[in-house]
Amino acid sequence: MSAFSPSSRHVPQRTCIATRNTLPDNQLLRVVAHTREDGILEIIADPQRCRPGRGAWITPTPEAFATAQKRQAFSRALRVTSSADLQPIRDYIDSLAQEAGEVT
Repeated sequence: MSAFSPSSRHVPQRTCIATRNTLPDNQLLRVVAHTREDGILEIIADPQRCRPGRGAWITPTPEAFATAQKRQAFSRALRVTSSADLQPIRDYIDSLAQEAGEVT
């Protein structure tokens, strides 16, 4: 007899950097810091969760993005000291909101 059943499968939990809510990782978006070829640091989405480096997790809504930006949660969670371009992640989250039918 197996100690594990399909219904008791472990689901990893992550904490959103904006809302501080702990949710299953499939409900959050992983983001990473990435240095472009021109040397500019940007925060980008990692929906496949395979990019190298330290990641942070955010609820993929425009409201959570605004909260994280206001609190400077991206630089704190990703441990970057220089200012980073947040436009790529803002665009990605806005596109998700548009697909879901939300107004930004």
